[in-house]
Amino acid sequence: MKSIDQGEIKIGDNMVQAGSRCRDDRLSLLGMTALVTGGTQGIGHAVVEELAGLGARVHTCSRNEANLNACLHDWEMKGFQVTGSVCDVMSRGERVKLMDTVSSVFSRRLNILINNVGTNIWKPTVDYIAEEFSTVMTTNLEYAYHLCQLAHPLLKASGVGSIVCISAIAGVVALNVGSIYGASKGAINQLTKDLACKWAKDNIRSNCVAPWFIRTPLVEAINNVGTNIWKPTVDYTAEEFSTVMTTNLESAYHLCQLAHPLLKASGVGSIVCISSIAGVVALNVGSIYGASKGAINQLKIWHGSGPKTILGVIV
Repeated sequence: MKSIDQGEIKIGDNMVQAGSRCRDDRLSLLGMTALVTGGTQGIGHAVVEELAGLGARVHTCSRNEANLNACLHDWEMKGFQVTGSVCDVMSRGERVKLMDTVSSVFSRRLNILINNVGTNIWKPTVDYIAEEFSTVMTTNLEYAYHLCQLAHPLLKASGVGSIVCISAIAGVVALNVGSIYGASKGAINQLTKDLACKWAKDNIRSNCVAPWFIRTPLVEAINNVGTNIWKPTVDYTAEEFSTVMTTNLESAYHLCQLAHPLLKASGVGSIVCISSIAGVVALNVGSIYGASKGAINQLKIWHGSGPKTILGVIV
């Protein structure tokens, strides 16, 4: 890892402070500035660390001051250039205050805006009340739209602006995760396309990332026990093969056997297995992991004259 000598150097129109570091010169973001909303946990936390690790100066926000301060201290110990503000993005006034702070911290220029904050209320469509609709749409869509408006002059002034919105697969295909959530993410997807066309003339790129289920506090209630050991196929030991297959496949198979009489007795039994896209296509995540998830995908219960497929959620 290289570090910059004392003093400042100029990269483009930006001055880089001494001590700025980038772990990979090929992907360097030295001299760049970024705002990441909701950066103290989940996807946002990972994004802050990735950007800061590549040399960017990052500002983030959180509703929880204690969590924010703890993260800022941790990032300082890692040598990252990260600042933060307490902000509830549900509040229009606090969003304005946040962008005023960002403008001051980054001298009225911003290179990267990551609209990460999101939420969900998971229930049948007919059971939603007006307040729940407002909460999900404000948190997932309205705040992002407003921050894009507020950030536009700063992104344009940087000369190389970039907006990244964290969406979800639920905004592309129908999933049983709540219809308001799906609608809000579908709106984010379309907003991204619209801004990409309209703000290209200002040298502002707009992109959208639509992940499947990610293990964050928002989805901790999902039962998805599994593990992986990531290494070349030729390097696996028998014990490692056994560990991954037992955790990812045998445990699920045995629990299905044990649960069968209880599920049958209920009259409306349902089994959901958390699989992985690695069980469908070849990915560089470990061949044993892929094999175990492929087996989970193929797992069926035969009863009577025909097969009844266990529902598999591909993550």
